[in-house]
Amino acid sequence: MIRSRILWKLFVGYVVLILLSTVMVGVLISKQVEKETLKEIEQSLNVRATLLRGMALDIFSVSSKKKHQERIKSLGKVTNTRFTIIRLDGTVLADSQEDPKSMDNHANRPEILAAYSHGQGITTRFSKTIDINMMYYALAIKSKGDLLGYVRTSLPLSAIDNRLSRIHTLVLFAMSVSVIIALILGFFVARGFAKPLTAMTAIAESMSEGNYDQRVLVDRKDEIGSLAKTLNKMARSSRERLETIVLDNNKLVAILAGMVEGVVAVDINENIIHLNESARRILGISASKKFHQRIWETTHSQEFCQIISLVLNEETEIRKKLKIITGSMDQILEVHASPFRDASGEMVGAVAVLHDVSELERLETIRQDFVANVSHELKTPITAIRGMLETMIEDKEMSADYHRSFLKKTMNQTLRLSNIVTDLLALSRLESVKMDFIRESIDLRDVVNDSMQALLPLSEDKKIPIELQIIDEPIEILGDREALFQSVNNLIDNAIKYNSKHGTVFLSLYKEGKNAVLEVRDLGIGIEPQEQHRIFERFYRADKARSRQVGGTGLGLSIVKHTVLAHVGQLSVESFPGTGSTFKISIPLIKS
Repeated sequence: MIRSRILWKLFVGYVVLILLSTVMVGVLISKQVEKETLKEIEQSLNVRATLLRGMALDIFSVSSKKKHQERIKSLGKVTNTRFTIIRLDGTVLADSQEDPKSMDNHANRPEILAAYSHGQGITTRFSKTIDINMMYYALAIKSKGDLLGYVRTSLPLSAIDNRLSRIHTLVLFAMSVSVIIALILGFFVARGFAKPLTAMTAIAESMSEGNYDQRVLVDRKDEIGSLAKTLNKMARSSRERLETIVLDNNKLVAILAGMVEGVVAVDINENIIHLNESARRILGISASKKFHQRIWETTHSQEFCQIISLVLNEETEIRKKLKIITGSMDQILEVHASPFRDASGEMVGAVAVLHDVSELERLETIRQDFVANVSHELKTPITAIRGMLETMIEDKEMSADYHRSFLKKTMNQTLRLSNIVTDLLALSRLESVKMDFIRESIDLRDVVNDSMQALLPLSEDKKIPIELQIIDEPIEILGDREALFQSVNNLIDNAIKYNSKHGTVFLSLYKEGKNAVLEVRDLGIGIEPQEQHRIFERFYRADKARSRQVGGTGLGLSIVKHTVLAHVGQLSVESFPGTGSTFKISIPLIKS
């Protein structure tokens, strides 16, 4: 019965392995061929569209299209390709297979829309005109910078389908042959392994019951024979030592596995003799790395390896904080390394305990930065207010004009202080785990228009016009109107304040897939690349001098970031020094 179970387990495992390997190879081959074939067709369509550019320019520039229609038909027959010339408004001017007058307007074709936005577009779909699956490639045609229309080339996908069908048939045949061979070979191979393994299994079961007197009678010179000899040897020695070893080992494994800290033990030659899972995770050591490898062969942290070497060479205890990089993450570790000795007191290796304090360090840095920034930002206006009030109190002969000027400056500093507190409260609300947003259906067009209207006085004062490009259909999202208004207001306000002297603010609101997208672009000073990842931090200013000049609190972009994240959206920035910045918000639309 035991032999039968082993035989069939080996047999089934062997067959399953072959089946999985064959299926994976077949699928990979099919996918790769399909990918390469589609790529070839795409490149061919690109070349043919480019060659038709000159004819397209002629068609756009003359009133009679009859001659060109015949030329396109002739060219389509020769190349077995469908060519279409489309005007900017979507009107078909010429087609190699159909009468242009009978064809629908093509302005909303996916490939035409993509070519309008990016200069070229490609798509695969079913053609209602000729009733077959086609691959379409559209190329935008420009003259002196002006978009005139599009050239579109297309090919049927029947050739691809036939080619893939043949490949699938071939792969299926190969898989079938492999399976048949695997069944035959697997049975004999499994049977050859099953017999001695059955005998060793019986002995092992007897040993598990406390009977160490039986021996395996296997006369083989291979690994199975060696295994049988080893099993017999183990049976002779296990009676005295097994219980103690098992007990101690179980205790050690349980303790080390349950530790959050990483534990690494090496021998005197720096070979790893133990490594718990936490240490693997912290040091980025793959599970494929086995024990008895040198520590410097398994981890890229040279500083950690140096600590181990120093402990072994100087037989001293070391406590040190170090920074290591695993993947894309930086980790701060507290390392406590010390030598360990045998019963006679001789040093036989070293053990290191690693505690990941990255999160604690990060939180402490955030706390210190926040306290320092808040203290500075609050202290500045308070100091100014105090100074002006003291001057007004002590200077009894101050003129009315100076008195009024000081009061005005005091009021401005008070407003600045109030704005900082308001922004801090808003940011605290956004960062709170219990955000109490009012979720409602909002047309994002209304939010953008309201914000633009609110900032028109500032726009007119700075002589920075605002240009709005918006689609003529509702853009409905689920969110908090007040929070979104504040975020959009912050972006437009920044675009005005940090724009060039005669610049313009460009607003674009549109749909992109399942998301509503708002772009705010200015022509201002831009942001240095090394600072772009920090501009969403609290109180961080890329241009500190100008920020204080325009009266910013340093919290606006941080509020924008947390608002967008709270709406399950994305926020990005693209900026080049001296040319301006573009902030892009993407928020999911309400599912229809």
